[in-house]
Amino acid sequence: MIGQLTKIERQVALIILSALALVGLTMTAAGRDDPFGMQGAIVLLAAVAGLFCVISGLFDPEPAEDRLDRYYDDPSKIGILLAMVWAVFGLFVGDWVAWLLVNPDLTFDAGWSSFGRLRPVHTTGVIFGFGGNALIATSFYVMQRTSRARLPGQLGPMFVLFGYNLFCLLAVSGYMMGITQSKEYAEPEWYADIWLVIVWVTYLLIYLRVLVRRKEPHIYVANWYYMAFILVVAMLHIVNNLAVPVSLAGAKSYSLFAGVQDAMTEWWYGHNAVAFFLTAGFLGMMYYYLPKRAGRPIFSYRTSIISFWGITFMYMWAGSHHLHYTALPQWVQSLGMTFSVMLLVPSWASAGNALLTLNGAWHKVRDDATLRFMMVAAVFYGLSTFEGSFMAIRSVNSLSHYTDWTVGHVHAGALGWVAMITFGSIYASVPWLWKREAMYSAKLVEVHFWLALAGTLVYVFAMWNSGIIQGLMWRTYNDTGTLAYSFVDSLVAMHPYYIARAIGGLLFLIGAVVGCYNIWMTIRVVPQEREPAVDQPEPAPARAALQPGE
Repeated sequence: MIGQLTKIERQVALIILSALALVGLTMTAAGRDDPFGMQGAIVLLAAVAGLFCVISGLFDPEPAEDRLDRYYDDPSKIGILLAMVWAVFGLFVGDWVAWLLVNPDLTFDAGWSSFGRLRPVHTTGVIFGFGGNALIATSFYVMQRTSRARLPGQLGPMFVLFGYNLFCLLAVSGYMMGITQSKEYAEPEWYADIWLVIVWVTYLLIYLRVLVRRKEPHIYVANWYYMAFILVVAMLHIVNNLAVPVSLAGAKSYSLFAGVQDAMTEWWYGHNAVAFFLTAGFLGMMYYYLPKRAGRPIFSYRTSIISFWGITFMYMWAGSHHLHYTALPQWVQSLGMTFSVMLLVPSWASAGNALLTLNGAWHKVRDDATLRFMMVAAVFYGLSTFEGSFMAIRSVNSLSHYTDWTVGHVHAGALGWVAMITFGSIYASVPWLWKREAMYSAKLVEVHFWLALAGTLVYVFAMWNSGIIQGLMWRTYNDTGTLAYSFVDSLVAMHPYYIARAIGGLLFLIGAVVGCYNIWMTIRVVPQEREPAVDQPEPAPARAALQPGE
């Protein structure tokens, strides 16, 4: 990577890393032995490592001019590898948390290993670490092919990738040290938020520059979804994390919102993070990788655009359905419920569009586990969006909310939709990026698929049963008008379901480990001299004619 930087890019990199090192040094000195200082040490170490890499290649010759005739895929390669590392880490912590609910003594009497600290480590690791890196990697890959335009420069994409992972590292380490804004999603503190804004704006500018320089006249639908993901996540992050730090030499800050306004802002953020981080971005993956792997055009381009605008408009209003029966005004609750039900139309349009694309290619689904990952993801997307609209109805919500039914719903989407489409996209991308004929072992892809599917089903069915039993026990009254069951009674009833959930999570984790091994072995295999694969032609020699399918 360093050898590909131009002289100007190396100088800019030195300036950025020097400034980052200075910030880290200042934080370390100000915080000393407290968590703020430890976070500063992480920033300082990351900056020093970056400086070492840049300086080691400072006097290398300028990169060859013919590099501009090829797509710049190094960020996609590194992003995929980082995504798989975060997947194993996040799933491991998640399964640990699941076993904590079975046996609370698994904290090992260490503060950092408590449920309250490990839970946000898990969610950040899998959502932002695994999902975010996969989105960045695949968006860079898809954007170049569908636009027939190379990424602008080498420094910007690498800054986005490594800067984003520095944010994830700060968030995870901060949670384990007890640094959090104490919201539903346990957001990291103000300095990490500011750093992510800088990284994310750079990401947006790179995306816009590629679209402006595109050689393809129209913007393919996958880029619509990726663009919505980038823009809306930026807006959500900035508004939800508006806060005033107590001191520039400390981690503590206070939100600008309070009371019911803070709750509404938090769920406006929370539900739209699901909408645009965990839905729109991964729909961008689906609309590129599924048709390409199936060798079929998307069933209906018009439906995909209609679905895009439906999802973009309606999701924005749905967050308040998380606040039924609270101090939030009734009309706001009803508005959120109404738009949540309406969301079923554009959501099912996308799921149906994906499944209808497979018409004429079902034999490939039978034989190709990579394509089967994508097909199952589309099915789970349809099921999860139906369930979400159903659970937003006030009478249903009175039973489901605050129970494990919500946990099951979230993981039906996270494991069945997000993780499945990501694994399918990664398995499709790895041979293309590293110029291999296929994955190292098709049988291991099969093993991963069945482990992931079995783990998801065990997990979700356990939580559906657990949640409904919880809701019914909490609202059952005896003849005297008092509750028939205590809270402890409901906990005892949940115990076998918690064991099943932990086993399901373990199966999913084992599948991710198998996937890591398969990807690593695919990369290690020395490619043989061969003709380019049919579905992956080599780029044209002229930079103005970079091919969309390369």
